[in-house]
Amino acid sequence: MKYATMKTHESEFAARLMCRVLQVSASGYYAWRSRTPSKQAQAREVLDAKVRGEFEARKGRAGAPRLARHLNKGRRQIADSLRRQGLRAKAAKKFKATTNSNHSLPVAENLLQQDFTAQGANQVWIGDITYIGTDEGWLYLAVVMDLFSRKIVGWSMAERMTATLVCDALRMALFRRKRPHGVIMHTDRGSQYCSREHRALLDNHEMIASMSAKGNCYDNAAMESWNHSLKVEAIPPCQCDLRQLPLCNY
Repeated sequence: MKYATMKTHESEFAARLMCRVLQVSASGYYAWRSRTPSKQAQAREVLDAKVRGEFEARKGRAGAPRLARHLNKGRRQIADSLRRQGLRAKAAKKFKATTNSNHSLPVAENLLQQDFTAQGANQVWIGDITYIGTDEGWLYLAVVMDLFSRKIVGWSMAERMTATLVCDALRMALFRRKRPHGVIMHTDRGSQYCSREHRALLDNHEMIASMSAKGNCYDNAAMESWNHSLKVEAIPPCQCDLRQLPLCNY
């Protein structure tokens, strides 16, 4: 590692000076420099360069799983490369919970039981509320995802977290998908989703309500994962105008 560090900074510092500082022999360093790297070492260097390039292109927001898919390499192989280079993906900042399940409103049964699969479009939709800092201040975002395609089919934004917010997102999804009937709509048990307005909207379109267990984020893990990806990959570290984000692409 010392020799590799010296090689990296040869253009900045004299080799013999670095040898003294790092307490290595100059002859040993020059002998190491003259050696031909093994095929394994060369392959590691090529991979590290690709990983670093992809990591920087994604502004440090993608970890090993996502990089492995884009580079068509093994997840462990990419994780080892990130570790060698001291690269670590940025994580989204955690804010206060947006779910208020302390209410006396009717709660639906959990029909998914953490099975986030669907055999076709418009069979199972999932929804959630998150909030993000923008140039306009804090805005609440409600989204509806089709589990089959994992695409966002409806969304709504507002300065307050109300039943109207989640209903507007659902109305958009219904309009864009030509008002299908019999869709399972899975959400947490927040007061917005348990509200009379939201339940009436489901009933009017013959949709079936499903809700997570109280305080169990894993019961809506697919939606939580999307929220995390939006904040880490699509939103810059500075505050942004959320209205400019192409939500349907996430």
